[in-house]
This record gives sequence, structure tokens and C-alpha cells, in this order.
Amino acid sequence: MRRNVIVNQASLKTLITQVMREFEDKPYIKTGVSNRHLHLSAPDLERLFGAGYTLTPVKELQPGQYACKETVRVAGKKGKIENVRILGPLRKATQLELSLTDTFTLGIDAPVNESGCLDGAATVTLERAGVGASIERACAIVALRHVHLCPSTAERLGIKDKQFVSLVYGSGARELVFRHVLVRVSPDFEDEIHLDTDEANAGGIKNGDLGLIEP
Repeated sequence: MRRNVIVNQASLKTLITQVMREFEDKPYIKTGVSNRHLHLSAPDLERLFGAGYTLTPVKELQPGQYACKETVRVAGKKGKIENVRILGPLRKATQLELSLTDTFTLGIDAPVNESGCLDGAATVTLERAGVGASIERACAIVALRHVHLCPSTAERLGIKDKQFVSLVYGSGARELVFRHVLVRVSPDFEDEIHLDTDEANAGGIKNGDLGLIEP
């Protein structure tokens, strides 16, 4: 028999407040799953797209950082990957961020580096499909998983810039723990965990899912 349950609004509000406070007291951070993408330098943008070309932002990712309409083809020793998204703004050095699965597809050996570090980066060819423009660069890395935090959140959690932490997802038999996760703190950041597609797929993690930080 179906019963109608009447919920007192005041009680419901109290319950919601309690749940929100529980989450506030624990270091839960939302997750952003990062697909393969490319950061270009100004000279390389010009080589691929022509002098005076301006990227076309389509989606904000972090404050001042955005996904662009423009894509490239990436070619390695064994294969190619189409439609790799360019992210803005432009950087001093071109950097391609891949998953390990992507490196197998391309046939390259890319190091796991912090974003911005190109030590030992694998060489790939970046092509503007249908135009014929291409450049060869030692720029491919697998980005070290990391957490972006604003200073107020980092202070509340007692976590410092460049510190390594663990991330916990789920519980019980389905619990998954990522260790050696780099924390990056800046007033330019919004709080967000960045995992690549391999890492997210391993735990069935989606954009917006919450990870628990353990120092």
C-alpha cells in the first residue's frame, strides 16, 4: 500500500543544513575529468593557424583558463589521434597532455610529469587537419594527477602548495585510493581535483564526483 509522507519544512531544512555542515567539515572536493588536450605557445599557434590568429573560447575550465573551438591531429610513431582540443590562454611552451592509453595509441613513451615540466617529453607531430600545416615538438607528457585549491580552502584544510596528498573515492568494496596527488594552491584557482580519463575510468568517476582528501 502506498503512503503519502508529509515532511515538515523546518525539519527538512534542518536535515539539509546538517548534511551540508558534514560535507563542509570534511575535505571533499569536486572532480574534473581531464581529457587529452594541448597548450600552445604563441609561435606554434602562428605556425599552425597563421599570423594574427586568435583562439576561440567555448567553455571556461578554471578562472582565466578555457577550452577552445580549435583542435589538432596528433601523430606518433605508430598512430594518430584526431580532434585534440586546444586549451587557452597561450603558454610560453607548447605542452600536450595525454593519458597512458593515448601514448600506447601513438606509440610514444611519455613521462608522468607535473604540468609545466617538459623534462623527457616525448616527440609528436601536431597537424592542423585539412590544411597541411604541421610542427614536430618534444611536448607530450602524462600529467601528474593533482588538486587545485584556492588559498582559503588550503588554509582551512592545513594543506600547503606542492604538498602531496591521497584521494579517496567511494567506500567498502568499491573504495579507491589515489596516492601521490600533487596540490597546487593559487588565488587564481577554484577547488577542483584533476584526473585523466584512465584514472577516472578505473574508479567509475565522473565530472562533479566528490573525492575526499587525506593529507
